[in-house]
Amino acid sequence: MKTAGLVLFDVDGTLVDSNYLHTVAWSRALRASGEWAPMNAVHRLIGMGSDSLLEALIGRSDEAIASAWRTGYEALIGEVHVFPGAADLLTDLHRAGVTVGLATSAPADHLRHMIDLLAIRDVIDLSTNSDDVDRAKPDPEVFLTAMRRVGGEASTTFVVGDSTWDIAAANAARMRCIGVETGGFSEAELRDAGAVEVYEDVGALHADLASGPLAELLGQ
Repeated sequence: MKTAGLVLFDVDGTLVDSNYLHTVAWSRALRASGEWAPMNAVHRLIGMGSDSLLEALIGRSDEAIASAWRTGYEALIGEVHVFPGAADLLTDLHRAGVTVGLATSAPADHLRHMIDLLAIRDVIDLSTNSDDVDRAKPDPEVFLTAMRRVGGEASTTFVVGDSTWDIAAANAARMRCIGVETGGFSEAELRDAGAVEVYEDVGALHADLASGPLAELLGQ
């Protein structure tokens, strides 16, 4: 029996170590088009949708650059590593009866690859990706779409994410967000953005499952 609670996980930088690979792919795509932005600036925007990221970096969206990013990232995708404890966390939530979902700015084919890499296809109840929404993070649409698919309520939905963009989107959806530092944002930045709690990684969140913020969904 599923509980009324829902936990939505971001994927890149949260469950898998991919943010810096995305940064390299975006940097190469920009330079190939004659544009440039420092890699630290690119990294700070990972987690946004492609159009929003490019608007912030070069002042416009550009389908050719976005396409070059996709090609470049797919050449690096074999280097993506699963964070320790990620699959165990989702599995234990699922076994406890919590509704578990993925909500990402990634396209559907990238998400499918990550689901297979994590080996969690049997423990997630839903997923939403950039192909399901018109507006990517920090807009809340991806989280709201996921919640509505399972008839959830914002008051009993948690988001787990690695970036200030995840937290901004969760806050706009009136959902509580738990931050992890594995995307490159510091604990102070994540707390200042509005995270209700911050962990070093999802493994630490898993270790604190019985006494941390998600304990209320487990009836603890």
